[in-house]
Amino acid sequence: MTTTPYPWPWHGRLDPSRLALLAVACPDRSARGGMAGGTAGLEETVRGAGGLVVRVGVRPPLRPAGPPVAPPNRAPSKATGAAPDCDVAAAGWDGFHGSGLDDLLRAAGRDLLALTGCCLELGVHSTMRSANDRGYECLLVADACAAADPMLAGAALSMIEMSGGIFGAVGSSAALIRELS
Repeated sequence: MTTTPYPWPWHGRLDPSRLALLAVACPDRSARGGMAGGTAGLEETVRGAGGLVVRVGVRPPLRPAGPPVAPPNRAPSKATGAAPDCDVAAAGWDGFHGSGLDDLLRAAGRDLLALTGCCLELGVHSTMRSANDRGYECLLVADACAAADPMLAGAALSMIEMSGGIFGAVGSSAALIRELS
């Protein structure tokens, strides 16, 4: 797969049964322009290949958290119109903080994570860093992310790629769809 700074996943084989697409959503994402294009087709492709789609709601840490993991409600996502396989509510910007996301992913055998959503430099970045610390192999799907401040998008991508991909790799939805098709 064409990704930078290394071909993702690092071990060379994308097994869809190990893949989870995390659609991270910050509060009031509509005020920030929503998500970048291409996520509906990406979610459909990931699910069709055997991957898991998880909507991860993040929030500023001082607000009370919702329940850690909600059962699948099959309600369409506002961003894509597609239903996630699971919804997770986090207690901070990091989707793992105060949520059952790690338990959910491990129970499902998912260690390859593709991250999308809003806001790139807040919830998406925090969740990716935390996932990396927990041993997940991460791919940021850059064209399926929206930044709260577009001036910071380049720096957020650069931080992921520094030191040979310290937090993971960066790619496009088209490359991931191609790889899964």
